[in-house]
Amino acid sequence: MTAPSFALFDTPIGHCGLVWNDCGVVGALLPESTAAATRARVRRRHAGVSEAVPPADVQRVIERIERLLRGEPDDLLDVSLDMSAVPEFNRRVYSIARRIVPGTTRTYGEIAVDLGEPHAAREVGQALGANPFPIIVPCHRVLAAGGKAGGFSANGGTRTKLRLLEIEGAPLGGSPGLFD
Repeated sequence: MTAPSFALFDTPIGHCGLVWNDCGVVGALLPESTAAATRARVRRRHAGVSEAVPPADVQRVIERIERLLRGEPDDLLDVSLDMSAVPEFNRRVYSIARRIVPGTTRTYGEIAVDLGEPHAAREVGQALGANPFPIIVPCHRVLAAGGKAGGFSANGGTRTKLRLLEIEGAPLGGSPGLFD
């Protein structure tokens, strides 16, 4: 397997990063305060990564993320992810989270129930807090009980989460949406 590569790309919310290898996307990063800070975070999270011009398939993923962040719905379900370094529980959580339709939300508790582990809402939150693929695995669409924002580990915290939900047209006043 080749070492991972990355590219930064401009979006309406700032410079995001995408990291890939020959097995798929290894990571996605929401913007830091500057492009240089996003680049530095990519390098901290992915040892041995080098900046490169994305191949055509990765460029298409970048373009789709850019459009999503401009408000054009895209579930990104067909984007190949390399989850070889992701724990099994987290993979299960991410699989459910990926099916949350843009513009809708779920709660940590609902995902725990879908996993067959109704008391694992906290663990679901921890898995989503460790999500290496934000936007592609839309952790921003997962809310705390009662439709509250809950936490968000990206730069800007819950403010960023609420901005992403606003871009997607998700209701921000409480009742979470459902799967399609």
